[in-house]
Amino acid sequence: MFYKNSYIIYVQHIDNTFKSQQKNCVSLSLTSSKQRKVKIQNLLNNFLAMEEEVLSALSKDLGKSKTEVYLAEILGVKTEALFAIKNIKKWMKKRRVPTPLSISFTKSWVKPEPKGSVLIISPWNYPIMLCLNPLIAAIAAGNTAIIKPSELTPESGKVLQELIKRTFSENEVSVILGEKSVAEKLLTLPFNHILFTGSPEIGKIVMRAAAKHLSGVTLELGGKSPTVIDSSANIKDAAWKIAFFKFANAGQTCTAPDYILCEESVHDKLVQELNKNIIHFFGGNIRAGSKDYCSIANELHFNRLETMLEESKNHGAVVACGGNKNKKELYISPTVLTGVQPENPVLGEEIFGPLLPVIKVKGVNEAINYINGKPKPLALYLFSKNKTNQNLVLNSTSSGGLVINDCVLHHTNPNLPFGGINNSGVGSYHGKFGFDAFSHQKAVMESSGFSPFKLMLPPYTKTKVRLANLIKKFF
Repeated sequence: MFYKNSYIIYVQHIDNTFKSQQKNCVSLSLTSSKQRKVKIQNLLNNFLAMEEEVLSALSKDLGKSKTEVYLAEILGVKTEALFAIKNIKKWMKKRRVPTPLSISFTKSWVKPEPKGSVLIISPWNYPIMLCLNPLIAAIAAGNTAIIKPSELTPESGKVLQELIKRTFSENEVSVILGEKSVAEKLLTLPFNHILFTGSPEIGKIVMRAAAKHLSGVTLELGGKSPTVIDSSANIKDAAWKIAFFKFANAGQTCTAPDYILCEESVHDKLVQELNKNIIHFFGGNIRAGSKDYCSIANELHFNRLETMLEESKNHGAVVACGGNKNKKELYISPTVLTGVQPENPVLGEEIFGPLLPVIKVKGVNEAINYINGKPKPLALYLFSKNKTNQNLVLNSTSSGGLVINDCVLHHTNPNLPFGGINNSGVGSYHGKFGFDAFSHQKAVMESSGFSPFKLMLPPYTKTKVRLANLIKKFF
């Protein structure tokens, strides 16, 4: 009964917070670029001042090393904040547009305006950055925001809540902690825009909830991001890049290479180099020799990955590297799988863990056909020096993003949109694309007062008909 009453009180708190933010929307929409810059700078300053708390939280939640937290979380937030501060003034400016000759007595422009109240639902794999980067965009655009961090990273959630309390009033930005029921409650509210990062399955639930209020959505959903390697590729270069970006955060990255489609002639060399780089990065006995390799998020995800590994082996996959696991420590070693056939279970759902299947293909065309037979991925990576193959993959596949001769780095460029397509996402954000995602592009037209259309008002006399026929010849 105590829990029930407590939950009811919490629901009331959510409702009150949402209503107070709604009332504040108009006031925030009138803020200047200078005021918004100050808000983001204060957020950044407070965030950097809490660096030790951030490091401690992510160590407790996911076993992340300090260096990985800095590179993957802190630096990402800092880059996004500074980029917004530098460009807000330009983003907020109205944009004049051309006027057709037929209405030359008018002038027109597009004015970005805040959408209003925003909900940000963030995942557990990068629990700090994937909360704060969307928030920076929402603040830059002049919105209020409620943030719902993942319940799977409770320490990070507490740090975020404290950070926001230090920086904003509750009627502007608030962090709401809680389990699945809290997210479900939030999704019943008529937000003007919802940004969700997570799985396609939950993304569909968010989209259905948003549809009830015709709320705008930005959905970053992940998917099975393939890596294509042809015979012209620099295999040593490709191997260390793939090994680093795949096994960082124990593979729990939405843009991590999910599987490799490798031309037969360079397959063995690639596997050899992958194994060599894994040992170099993490040591031979990873658990004993490295503090730079983090844990699987929880027992549920561990069980899912363990089952996926065992089923893949039962379907003929060979463990070429790794395959070690420890349930008590939520540990699965970086694992390379060879002999993987198209029907193997590991090629079904997104892996989101440290398992890397390598599939032999006869050439780039076979790889393209395989990719195009699957849902469109969030990212696609190609390692090739062959310009013909580069253009072939670029023009013959569809993905949220494409990186040639590298992995994941497109996510770090604030000048590029980040997002998926269809099953891997709806919409995009980062930099100006984030500002635009949280803004309505209002069409504005101003008339001089004179209008030749007065000459065309009913009743349509013979003279007016002749005039209309004359106009048709010119327009």
